[in-house]
Amino acid sequence: MVKPGTSIGSYEIISLLGTGGMGEVYRARDARLKRDVALKILPEFFASDPDRLARFQREAQVLAALKHQHVADIYGFEESNGHRALVLELVEGETLAHRIAHGAIPIDEALPIARQMAEALEYAHEQGVVHRDLKPSNIKITPSGAVKVLDFGLAKLSDGSVVRRPDASMSPTMADISGVGVLLGTAAYMSPEQARRNTADKRSDVWAFGCVLYEMLTGRRAFAGDEVTDILANVLKSSPDWTRLPADTPAAIRTLLRRCLEKDRAQRLPDIGSARLEIADAIAHGHEHGGTVRADRRRHLIPWAIAAAGAIAAVITIGLWAPWRSTPVPATTRVTVELGADVSLALQGAPSAIISPDGNTLVFLGQPRNGPRQLFVRRMNELMASPLPGTEEAGGPFFSPNGEWVGFFANNRLKKIAVAGGAAITLTEVTQPIGATWTERDTIVFVPVAGELREIPANGGTSTSLPVEQSAVPLLPAAVPGSNALLYTALTGIGQLAEASVVARALPGGEPQTIVRGATFGRYVESGHLLYLAQGTVFAVPFDVKALKITGNTVPLIEGVQFNAANGAAQFAVSRTGTLVFTPGGGQAIDRPMSWLDQRGSITPIKSSLGQWGTPRFAPDGRRVSITRSERGNSDIWTYDLERDTLTRITLDAGVDASPVWTPDGRRIAFGSNGANGAAPLNLYWKRADGTGDAQRLTESKLAQLPASWHPTRPILAFHEGSPPNPQRVMLLELDGDEATGWKPREPVEFIGGPYRNVMPTFSPDGKWLAYLSDKSGRMEVYVRPFPGPGDEVQISSGGGNDPKWSSRRQELFYSTFAPTANARGQLMVAPYIVQGNVFKPEKPRQWSTVTAAAPPIGQFGLYLDLHPDGQRFLIAPVPDTTALPRRDSVVVVFNFLEELKRRVPVDQ
Repeated sequence: MVKPGTSIGSYEIISLLGTGGMGEVYRARDARLKRDVALKILPEFFASDPDRLARFQREAQVLAALKHQHVADIYGFEESNGHRALVLELVEGETLAHRIAHGAIPIDEALPIARQMAEALEYAHEQGVVHRDLKPSNIKITPSGAVKVLDFGLAKLSDGSVVRRPDASMSPTMADISGVGVLLGTAAYMSPEQARRNTADKRSDVWAFGCVLYEMLTGRRAFAGDEVTDILANVLKSSPDWTRLPADTPAAIRTLLRRCLEKDRAQRLPDIGSARLEIADAIAHGHEHGGTVRADRRRHLIPWAIAAAGAIAAVITIGLWAPWRSTPVPATTRVTVELGADVSLALQGAPSAIISPDGNTLVFLGQPRNGPRQLFVRRMNELMASPLPGTEEAGGPFFSPNGEWVGFFANNRLKKIAVAGGAAITLTEVTQPIGATWTERDTIVFVPVAGELREIPANGGTSTSLPVEQSAVPLLPAAVPGSNALLYTALTGIGQLAEASVVARALPGGEPQTIVRGATFGRYVESGHLLYLAQGTVFAVPFDVKALKITGNTVPLIEGVQFNAANGAAQFAVSRTGTLVFTPGGGQAIDRPMSWLDQRGSITPIKSSLGQWGTPRFAPDGRRVSITRSERGNSDIWTYDLERDTLTRITLDAGVDASPVWTPDGRRIAFGSNGANGAAPLNLYWKRADGTGDAQRLTESKLAQLPASWHPTRPILAFHEGSPPNPQRVMLLELDGDEATGWKPREPVEFIGGPYRNVMPTFSPDGKWLAYLSDKSGRMEVYVRPFPGPGDEVQISSGGGNDPKWSSRRQELFYSTFAPTANARGQLMVAPYIVQGNVFKPEKPRQWSTVTAAAPPIGQFGLYLDLHPDGQRFLIAPVPDTTALPRRDSVVVVFNFLEELKRRVPVDQ
């Protein structure tokens, strides 16, 4: 987002007009010519992509090549201060879609508009350009009555080359996806040949022109429907309701409409120029009714991108699983739908694409190539996806029963936001949630980490606990439509999928009942079926929702659906009206080994088993390492003996245990834990390093706490407290006693506070300095200050820093840099230093190894590596990575899915 007042060349940004999948459009002031213009700015994260940049520049060339008074124009291409922008004329006025929304347009107003549309298309066709997406929202009417046809970025050249818009999803290239044709254009204005996957030509624009003219005269679409399939079926087999045309419609215009809307294009009006002549003749013979409007001969040229504030997003292409024919659409139709913005689907441990209860709206998590993921909204009867502001870093989206709201998690908070847009509303704080659902009691049931189900009113308030089976870990709840029942996954142990079950219970106080063992992700659909995941396949079985029991035989339904191997979440969702959305794929295999990295760049995996490892920390002797291992939403502390190649489990409970830190004598390990059932905030505990005995609680706080470093000579533990995006502070916990008499923790005291995030404090080997991270500069950087003070702090890193590590052999401080994106890699840096009295003097940091290291993305921090006491090598834990997964820029949609389900899995009446 570019702030108002920013200058790009000679243009000063005034305000944002709209955003799209590949650009943001701003009103700007041209300082040289003293006029307002529209600037379409290429997002910074695309500027380094040669292909995206080439497309952006190509769009400028295409717009510059189409010179006509009724076609949008361009002033130039501006590159300044790292920004690239198209300079477009700003034209005031409303779109034809807005005008039609007020009702049918009288014939004496509609015909002059249609004539100017025809003139623009005729000119484009003469240049060999087919528009292919003509519709009311792509036509703008200026206050003087002049018509501008917008959005020739989807145009196709008649020689077979393609004029591309910058977003991949907006590309009009007729492609083939595994034998699947691609539909282009907006469904209601799409010609039959486009619906059948045949090549579009200028007669396809004639068809769309007829659709628009009909809609102007009647106030209704020529081909309507509640679903995309309904619309396309009508395009293929139905005719417009000609009786809706106004009584004063000239006979020549009625004939023209019929010829434009001939389904057989061989019989269709062959040239839009003929339509222009017919309309001009009708205007000439009907001028007494106000036939002509004054033509504005000045060249009012506007960019396609500001046709409307919400119409700048990417156009979505739809690929059919089976060819369209001129016969009625079958009961069940499967299509591949591209997301409609230059983002990939952000696959998580919960469905990333969900469908509204009425089946009309798709909401999905989009992950740009650079920048935070967020929610996007795409109406199923429109070819456009729009970002939902206020949902940055969202996860686990779910619809309200009426489809007007979407709940989601972001920054350790449960939130909701209206699908139509507005401010996101925080309902409660959570810690690493694993699923939520909106019940018909107007409550939200959610899982805080893994341990208990909680329920909160949808308007906010105090959450209450819902009892679960003893020793079971609930995950991924789902409300049952039409009842007060709830489904969820219950884990009864750490292990393979067979230890999971689908459980049902009535709300608020029903007893949990196990429905299917060895299965996860139970979802009820209103055909009377229970869907669930087992061994990577979605199964269906008849289900009595009142008795909460299975009533028939199980049938495998969908093979190869994407699922999360860690918690059993499947990437599918079904609307109450029977529309299925899913992502094809398979299990997300994310278990990987830890590895050694030396300065020469040699990477060597250690011998231990694969796993979801994290936060490695060496014991003082360097022969053992503590580490976390995550399985199915649970995280525990392990130790690994490097010489014996053995793993020992230290903690075993249903909660999250994190950030292990060895005491200087190597006898104990301190860690953060949210309790035995995972329901409490992360507080500080410690336990013997051999795993014997019980864990002792060291602190008790409502704020999250994670340990970071023990002082080398005093029983003082440095830790950080608080949760982002709130301020976090560095705290010190001192203990009294000894091993013989026992230890008693004192009350923690603040060491570094303020309105910033101050985290990961790390004592130097001599205990006289403390390195830590702070975002006081706007991003996480490494700082050092004397301990216990006083003295000034010194900034070590520049450009971002993470995970500071002191060398015990030399005066060196290591840290890692943040990866620019979620799947990129950072660098390992080292900053030599000298100490003169109480003054810490670091040298300029340099890259320690030529090999880049996995690192968390900007804005996050985490312990992913540790320096061995010998100071010569690092042990690196694998950072969660999605590069092994294919980039998902589409989902599969199955219409009338319930009909197929009833056929394949009959339900006894």
